[in-house]
Amino acid sequence: MNVNPPIVGAIELGGTKVLAAIGTGPGDGILARERFATGDDPARTLGAVIEWLRAQASRTGRMQAIGIASFGPLDLDPASPTHGFITTTPKHGWARTDVLAPFRRAFPALPIALDTDVNGAAIGEGRWGAAQGLDDFVYVTVGTGIGGGAIVRGKPVHGLVHPEMGHIPMPRAEGDAFPGACRIHGRCWEGLCAGPAIAARAGCPAEELDADDPAWDAVTASMGHALATITLMLSPRRIIIGGSVRKAGRLGEDRFFERCRVSLERSLAGYVYSPVLSGDGLRSFVVPPRLGDDAGVCGAMAMALASAG
Repeated sequence: MNVNPPIVGAIELGGTKVLAAIGTGPGDGILARERFATGDDPARTLGAVIEWLRAQASRTGRMQAIGIASFGPLDLDPASPTHGFITTTPKHGWARTDVLAPFRRAFPALPIALDTDVNGAAIGEGRWGAAQGLDDFVYVTVGTGIGGGAIVRGKPVHGLVHPEMGHIPMPRAEGDAFPGACRIHGRCWEGLCAGPAIAARAGCPAEELDADDPAWDAVTASMGHALATITLMLSPRRIIIGGSVRKAGRLGEDRFFERCRVSLERSLAGYVYSPVLSGDGLRSFVVPPRLGDDAGVCGAMAMALASAG
């Protein structure tokens, strides 16, 4: 009886970079990995990823499935004629790109799983990370953009299309004249708290902001409001926040999370009662990813493993 886990390929397709890996799981289970610039030429980028996967599969042994966790919006409806396409993204060159077809042509014998990048990261954290043992949780990434993946009763939520949590409309705080940085919605969550929004507000990237810069007050207040919205809508058992902004530069990850938790508690105003929604309990409710920056690519690997059976 073969007890060795299958070797699978994994791709995390982001707006700035693409991470590819081959292996059986996180940590030492990642046998090889590579990083590519996303760029504005999908055919070139996807072609480079495919060639790398072919080379790694030849080196390590037969690859049994592939998982792709991609930025979107994505068409995830198998009955749709544009299933597997990135649809209305503002990412230059990528609108109406068929992500799935090049991999199906290159690897016709393999099952290929596709989902959003944040659903992928959520799946990874559920299998190996900060959401192990939970059937209802949310993974949020706050980086170049903001996205959220919801796991309900153990399955990722797709619905009509898929959730776009980063574009939740946000209230204007008293005295805050910042118009927001989202090209589509202005003052949505992404327009207030993503990396480019922080840079537009403060005049420098988040990693260079002083710990006492007032921009952190505005960002963490908006984070708390958005986290409260998710809590009220989905009642998750945990919210995991990944992405580059969570590291918070000179403020630091620990202080960033504490300020987001305080803001969340303030926004809920005691309406939803649970021991984990107040005081120290919030430290187990809003948490960083246990898989760290590998959450997305490990999630794609988990999707592939599930497809491999």
